[in-house]
Amino acid sequence: LTYKYFNVLNPPFVLLLFPSVDAWTVAFSPDSKYIATGSHLGKVNIFGVESGKKEYSLDTRGKFILSIAYSPDGKYLASGAIDGIINIFDIATGKLLHTLEGHAMPIRSLTFSPDSQLLVTASDDGYIKIYDVQHANLAGTLSGHGSWVLNVAFSPDDTHFVSSSSDKSVKVWDASSRACINTFFDHQDQVWSVKYNSTGSKIISAGDDRAIHIYDCPM
Repeated sequence: LTYKYFNVLNPPFVLLLFPSVDAWTVAFSPDSKYIATGSHLGKVNIFGVESGKKEYSLDTRGKFILSIAYSPDGKYLASGAIDGIINIFDIATGKLLHTLEGHAMPIRSLTFSPDSQLLVTASDDGYIKIYDVQHANLAGTLSGHGSWVLNVAFSPDDTHFVSSSSDKSVKVWDASSRACINTFFDHQDQVWSVKYNSTGSKIISAGDDRAIHIYDCPM
């Protein structure tokens, strides 16, 4: 792949060509200075946004990375692999802090809570898991989806998170009780992406049915 960086706010755009690498997932660091990409070889490559160069790599010693996420406080980076393994790195030192093996199948998505204390993971095994980031403890296992869980996202106010699945549904979960408080069945095919808006008042989902749905967030 060749990566291009466009400055959309102040045209003309700035073009940066990154070295060709295999990548399935990308994420901006919270300070927007770096881009992390997950590779087929099990490495997380970190690129400088301004330099356009690879700064360093984080080696999971694992397999194809399907998902990555930075913690909002910028201290951690988590990666999820095709074999169900999750790795959490310390950004300051580049050291591997935790390896989590709670899932049995590929990790399609993971997201940190806004306070960076929890990591929520979504897997093809149909389960959502919640981990205490600092201690790597399993804080909860959630079931309810009838097939692969494809995406998870936390609400900005830290009270809810949302999930989408190949079972065609979108679910909203209470972060404290870990209970599902609402399920939407409007899609006619698997739902690959789900996100909150910046205030947490709306949820948007996109599926293989070529539909995009916008929901009011349950309070």
